[in-house]
Amino acid sequence: MRPAPTILHLDMDAFYASAEQAAKPSLRGKAVVVGGLGPRGVVATASYEARRLGVHSAMPTAQARRLAPNAAYLVPRFSLYRTVSDQVMELLGRLSPLVEPLSLDEAFVDLEAGGTADDSASARATGEELRTAIHAVTGLSGSVGLAGSKMLAKIASEEAKPDGLLLIEPGTERELLAPMSVRILPGVGPATGDHLRRAGMTTVHDLAEAGEAELVRLVGKAHGHGLYRMALGLDDRPVVAERDAKSVSVEDTFDVDLHDRVRVRAEVERLAVRCVERLRAADRSGRTVVLKVRRYDFSTLTRSETLRGPTDDPTVVREAAGRLLESVDTTGGVRLLGVGVTGLADYTQEDLFAQAADARELAQRAQEHSSPPVEGGEESVPEPEPDSAELLAARRWPAGHDVHHEEHGHGWVQGSGVGRVTVRFEEPWSAPGRVLTFRVDDPLLRPADPLPLVRDAADYSSWPASLPKSRSGADSSGGGESSP
Repeated sequence: MRPAPTILHLDMDAFYASAEQAAKPSLRGKAVVVGGLGPRGVVATASYEARRLGVHSAMPTAQARRLAPNAAYLVPRFSLYRTVSDQVMELLGRLSPLVEPLSLDEAFVDLEAGGTADDSASARATGEELRTAIHAVTGLSGSVGLAGSKMLAKIASEEAKPDGLLLIEPGTERELLAPMSVRILPGVGPATGDHLRRAGMTTVHDLAEAGEAELVRLVGKAHGHGLYRMALGLDDRPVVAERDAKSVSVEDTFDVDLHDRVRVRAEVERLAVRCVERLRAADRSGRTVVLKVRRYDFSTLTRSETLRGPTDDPTVVREAAGRLLESVDTTGGVRLLGVGVTGLADYTQEDLFAQAADARELAQRAQEHSSPPVEGGEESVPEPEPDSAELLAARRWPAGHDVHHEEHGHGWVQGSGVGRVTVRFEEPWSAPGRVLTFRVDDPLLRPADPLPLVRDAADYSSWPASLPKSRSGADSSGGGESSP
């Protein structure tokens, strides 16, 4: 534990949904749900307006539609989210060389290592300046937690939501944690929480009072020891700038179970190509290819094959995944497929494969798959089913994605079906726009890249030079207050 609250945790507020509201003036202040829209879709993020109706992350989209039938349901636009995330992470990197990203919208920052804070006053000033900078550059809000440990900084940012800042003064940790639910502690999920509840422990205070020996008896030595330390507010984990990925993988869940063995094989090959694209984007190679198959009865099978050396070769990964598929019975139907690569390395075993030829093949396949895949796209796949045209339209015109019309300009897809696509024409900085409907094959309409959320972003190129300098002995009063 540090004597000053110089560990900062940033968590962007309802990130995907907030980005969509910022991009679409007609959705601001309204319920927005981002996630998979098919029969087996799952909510990725819900706006605060949707959360008030009971919608939350990881909920089946079908259930969300029952709770919020009038909400806007959108397919994720990860290219936009990554762009905004890069802007936020760049700002964090100016505060300290020690930035530990946890996801696109969440990170720890060691302010002390960056010299931007060494006491409560300077930490609070830095946190407030960061929130202002993020809003000016991205148009979005983020919540900030400040504390002497990572665990408490994360708890603080959660308590500060939405769009707030909470600083936990060193020495007040136990008092703050005591009345909180045991579920607030890292590693305490529903099963552990229920087990502790049956033992009469529902708050963090209960855990601290029970003592380490009792917790070890209840949940085991390793977990019990860690749980007791967390209940006392103790956490010595450092902020780690490099979080080395252990694997790279991609997977798809299908709206309808796949029964055709040829189609299953084609999907595995497509996933293998996407996996290699991610592998190369990360400048990595891998030694072990992994295939994941979830069947019609929800049973999940995993198969793996270890190669002679690390590779980022699309042919090798694709063929290895195909061999692994041969050992899996898919006759009852497949609902999910995944391909991954583990045993990552920073180099490729050059003498194993012909890299130049395969690079050309990867580029060609990436071009083929840049548009949404068409059912039956492979030569050996049977003719498409009668409803493939509608499936193609849904894939080409996903709800919420950007389009451009040569006459009407930039807009986004409100929905598609029965050979039509409905578009609302508006930009992030415009008034809510008008809605028009076109044929799905209208030659004047095409998919487009997302627009920036802020047209004239404030110049923060010299930030954080304007931050107040930290000083020992500065007034640290006011800790624990939440600022909206």
